Amino acid sequence: MSPLVETTFFIFGLIALGYLSGASGYLKVDIGEALSEFAVKVALPLLLFRTTAGADFHGAPPWGFWGVYFATVSVVWTTGHLVTTRIFGRDSKAGVVGGVSSAFSNVVLLGIPFTLGVFGRPGFEQLSLLISVHLPAMLMASIILFELFSRGPGEPLHPWRVLRDFARKISRNPLVVGIFAGFMWRLAGLPIDGLFARFVDALAGIAAPLALFAMGLGLKRFGIHGNVRPALALSALKLVLMPAVAMLFAWMAGLPPLTAQIAVAAAALPSGVNSYLIAAQFGTGQALASNQMTLATALAVVTTTFWLSVAQAVFT
Repeated sequence: MSPLVETTFFIFGLIALGYLSGASGYLKVDIGEALSEFAVKVALPLLLFRTTAGADFHGAPPWGFWGVYFATVSVVWTTGHLVTTRIFGRDSKAGVVGGVSSAFSNVVLLGIPFTLGVFGRPGFEQLSLLISVHLPAMLMASIILFELFSRGPGEPLHPWRVLRDFARKISRNPLVVGIFAGFMWRLAGLPIDGLFARFVDALAGIAAPLALFAMGLGLKRFGIHGNVRPALALSALKLVLMPAVAMLFAWMAGLPPLTAQIAVAAAALPSGVNSYLIAAQFGTGQALASNQMTLATALAVVTTTFWLSVAQAVFT
């Protein structure tokens, strides 16, 4: 069995196990929220801290990698916004939710175990470069767009309010804190050894499987509510259009093979819970985001594997 197929079965098997544990009543669905909170606030930040503290990122910032990925995000986000507003007749604020649901890949809960299983540590180091800017960039875009579309007629844009909201959310995000702490630890030249290393390794080691199991329980809690047609359309954009555009841009930019494969892999991942949390925070499109996240995750067992296989064949 190839590493890709084995990793796919492992990852989606853990998600399915979590879902079935909640659907059968074996575990209370609310447990998923507690497990997810532990994974996101403790285990995953320590995994990212350990990686960034000990990784070799080869000096220069990966502008080509970031440029390809966020150019892809711009294309798909715009398409998702237009599909939501022009085809399904939702307002512009719901259009923001449609855009973010179409373009916000689950690069942490799904991306980390996928990358480790298929590409190993070198691939994970590349993914960490994306993770370090992914959430801040996507969150800032969401805040700006909601500010633009929430204004009344003639009401001016409030840039300081946008910056304040962004700074407050980012400074409290444990994943961002973990990455920043790892970079600072690395710049200081401090070792990770002894008892401290045992603590970090023990908690970081359970991050991926725990997060995947919790994600499965969470899907049972979110479920599918109401009209699924917009969610299916947005899922198609996320799982088909986004990796296709990423592959095209990576080829045009001449990215190195591993970097190009990571860009396509990240684009091919389904949407995560962040799209739902953004919708809930701004009070619109929660059902749309929930439906899309659930459907895209279920369909990704086929589509993500397909795009990873294609990327490995194209970029060798």
